[in-house]
Amino acid sequence: MWQIDLTEYRGWRDSLRLTNGVWELVIPTQLGRRILHFGFVGAATLCWVNPGVAGPVGGDRWRAYGGHRLWHAPEHPTRTYAPDNAPIEWDWNGERLLLRQPTETLTGIQKAAAIYPTEREIIVRHQLINRNLWSVRLAAWALSVMASGGVALIPQEPYQPHPDALLPVRTLALWAYTDLSDPRLHFGRRLIQVRQDADASQPLKIGVSNTLGWMAYWHGETLFVKRYAHQADAQYPDLGCNTEVFTNADMLELETLSPLTELPPEGALEHTERWSLHRVGERPDDATRIETALQQVF
Repeated sequence: MWQIDLTEYRGWRDSLRLTNGVWELVIPTQLGRRILHFGFVGAATLCWVNPGVAGPVGGDRWRAYGGHRLWHAPEHPTRTYAPDNAPIEWDWNGERLLLRQPTETLTGIQKAAAIYPTEREIIVRHQLINRNLWSVRLAAWALSVMASGGVALIPQEPYQPHPDALLPVRTLALWAYTDLSDPRLHFGRRLIQVRQDADASQPLKIGVSNTLGWMAYWHGETLFVKRYAHQADAQYPDLGCNTEVFTNADMLELETLSPLTELPPEGALEHTERWSLHRVGERPDDATRIETALQQVF
């Protein structure tokens, strides 16, 4: 059974700790709808939490707290980086934890999430609500900032031989600061791997259209899996991406996106992720052995 209590977490008082005795999440209530801790009970969080900003609240500039957050895409230096430093509203009814932050002054968009913990997964239903008097075109953009030292895994679309397959099956989007010769990137037959490297001198980012609906992060002996829907005929941001990975020397982000939506005044957009944790042992170096290890999860 899942239970919730209040605790102090890295200097933030009145943080919510949600646990079933096996997994635990910690969510500060003094700042903006972020999940700062997710992992097995008694183990370190799989999330990266910025040590330089632990504890502060308030202010009118955006802070990179880390953890899991919700943005709206496409990315823009003003709209995307709206501060989320104010306290949130929350409600726990024994089955669902509702989190709601104040409407963003700069954008008129309100962010919320309903978290439904079950025995085998955490269902996170993100929500964007348009509080403006006009329509806004946007997409939900959910980012999980992961601790250093792991590898992101994105499934490749199923292989088909030529000439059976004559048309492309996926989009690969590259950012201007991404170098395809970067050793952190590995494109295999069944998996794309993006390795977090604390010695990296530059960031990189890639995006794909992912019809298989999952991505993962292998850190130590734990695999964190996100599952989410792909809508075949929908228009997605960033040249058609619903799955993106960003990494630098500090952390790695697992990012999922909803389709672009014309949101009318008081309209709401929902984007759902399903999280799970798995004990899989240390990650093998060989791609084939990694694929074999994943078979126990999928």
